[in-house]
Amino acid sequence: MIELFYYAAFGLLSFIVTFIFTRLLIPRLARAGITGMDENKPGQPTVPEMGGIAIVAGFSAGMLLAIFFNSFAGFGFNLVNVLAAIITIHAIAFIGMVDDLISIPQWLKAVLPLFAAVPLVVVKAAGSTALSIPFIGMVDFGIVYIFILVPIAIAVCSNLTNMLAGFNGMESGMAAVMFAALSILALSHGQVEMSIITLSMLAALVAFLYFNKYPAKVFPGDVGNLTIGVAVASAVIIGNLETAGVILMLPYIADFFVKVKTGFPHTHQDLKGGRLYPKDGRVKGLVHVVMKLFKGISERNLVLFFIAVELLLAAIVLALYLRI
Repeated sequence: MIELFYYAAFGLLSFIVTFIFTRLLIPRLARAGITGMDENKPGQPTVPEMGGIAIVAGFSAGMLLAIFFNSFAGFGFNLVNVLAAIITIHAIAFIGMVDDLISIPQWLKAVLPLFAAVPLVVVKAAGSTALSIPFIGMVDFGIVYIFILVPIAIAVCSNLTNMLAGFNGMESGMAAVMFAALSILALSHGQVEMSIITLSMLAALVAFLYFNKYPAKVFPGDVGNLTIGVAVASAVIIGNLETAGVILMLPYIADFFVKVKTGFPHTHQDLKGGRLYPKDGRVKGLVHVVMKLFKGISERNLVLFFIAVELLLAAIVLALYLRI
């Protein structure tokens, strides 16, 4: 029962810090000119960007409280694993922040996360190198897992969540569903370290979503989008639930392959009568596939569609792992 208090405490702190920090950030980002165009609105108004800093702040506060409980209140968990995840997540968040400010070349944004993965590589080298696969069990990949799969997972996930983005509430809404599902899995499997990461991030995202939902008052920016992806990867790596992460990331993976086919263009939309259509009728991303499927769709409904897809995937993951 006392563990429930710990989880509630650092989750609540993550929520409160993110909520307050976001509210304080919005006017300051606007005054500093750190804004982006809301391309899917009439007149394309500017909206404060880099709000993801608040997500990182709230997440960090929750993690620090969990560490405090571990050190002084008997909330026992593997501190080394948690610290490795924290270092990796914050390193990627820093990359995102720099990218928001000075725009890092895409190739560099793909390479730098490989180095950020080093702390997780180190702890996994001393731990399990097996993946948990539904209906099969644990499959040991040995050294391939440590030196190839872990760094690639960090680099790929952080960049994938930065590609399927750009619509009010999409990034934070889809991510909240992912972390809710991962939190349930972590708690049900007794993965305390993973649950600390996922619950702290979930609480931060729910608080941020209040400001990011349609019509958005703030955008997460690359600092937010990259952090979401690396947190997913770090959590499932720490908890040995990588397959669950892959399933939850399927929309992002599908978007990647659509963009590979079209040469990674920037996705633009036409707004007609309150509905979004692919610009010039050309499909350049997964969002355009959905727009064509519905023969035009409002931004709000587009985001709700993707959140619904994520909810379906979350249900599948829970059914597979919990044998519902």
